[in-house]
Amino acid sequence: MAKWGEGDPRWIVEERPDATNVNNWHWTEKNATQWSKDRILELFTNFKIEQNNTECVIDVVDKIAGEATANNRKGKLIFFYEWELVLKWTGQLQNSSKSHKGKITIPNLSEENDLNEIEITISIDESNNESETLKTFMYNVGRESIRAQLGLYIKELKEQYSKNLILPKKGDENLRQQQIVNETIRNSNIKENFNKTSQNQSTHNNTDKVLGCKLDVQTLTMTIEFYCNAADLYNTLTKQDLVSAFTRAPAKVDAIRGGEFILYGGNVQGKFEELVPEKIIKQSWRLKSWPLGHYSNVEINLEEAKSCTQLLLKQTGIPASEFDTMKTNWQRYYWNSIKQTFGFGAALLDSL
Repeated sequence: MAKWGEGDPRWIVEERPDATNVNNWHWTEKNATQWSKDRILELFTNFKIEQNNTECVIDVVDKIAGEATANNRKGKLIFFYEWELVLKWTGQLQNSSKSHKGKITIPNLSEENDLNEIEITISIDESNNESETLKTFMYNVGRESIRAQLGLYIKELKEQYSKNLILPKKGDENLRQQQIVNETIRNSNIKENFNKTSQNQSTHNNTDKVLGCKLDVQTLTMTIEFYCNAADLYNTLTKQDLVSAFTRAPAKVDAIRGGEFILYGGNVQGKFEELVPEKIIKQSWRLKSWPLGHYSNVEINLEEAKSCTQLLLKQTGIPASEFDTMKTNWQRYYWNSIKQTFGFGAALLDSL
């Protein structure tokens, strides 16, 4: 026990630089929201994206909603940020006098997502050959430039708010402060470089070539049971009037080899590559929103059992950023809709 009037030197706060938070034990927080908004505006206003004589410009940040904070708990720095961004861009092809406009939506910029996991959606205001070409450029080239800017924001956020958040202890005011700042920045850089390396390896191993650019793709497989015979299910997927019924919209379906199909107001389109009645359907398949010229390959196999028909779907070449959406859309707009429209979700009676 310390003598009367002396006290334990660990608890004497006079002349300590961390007197208000001894040994950085308590949670302290700095609001980085306004700084973040200002910095994001600086990074993306009039930001040019150029490659091979093609140029697009992010003109303005149309929406920036969210918050950011930097926190110290027991000497450890923790950063929280969550942003939803909408950017407006324009582009013009070489030797063209017409300018085209579009939007970039970033709904999930947060510390919970690695840089290569941040969703970046590209859209155009008016679809035509020129604007689709620019949209493809922004999808394949522009998104990486945007990720680089987002990475710069995250790095600068940590650099800016590492300063003075950790209060130096007595006797190590400069050394410990600098060590913590350096460690935070170093860890951020290591993680960023690791993500870039992983992303580059993934792109190298699993890509399709689109207009001279590489596209990260994935493969989807699904198995669904329908309570009908194989002939009825095959007709449902290949007869124009039946397709129109379950899509609840006009459809073009020319079920011959090389024949086209256009569904859901043109949002789904492609060609039939192979047809084996009641057995196999192979298609070149794409969404309108995908990069111009990029198709996935869809193979549907039907296997009839005693009381049902099993449908096996394999779709290769799905843009990685669209994978989860594709899985949900097949289930909702194809399989569930077919079952609801034709009653194929109810078991066949043994007498039938």
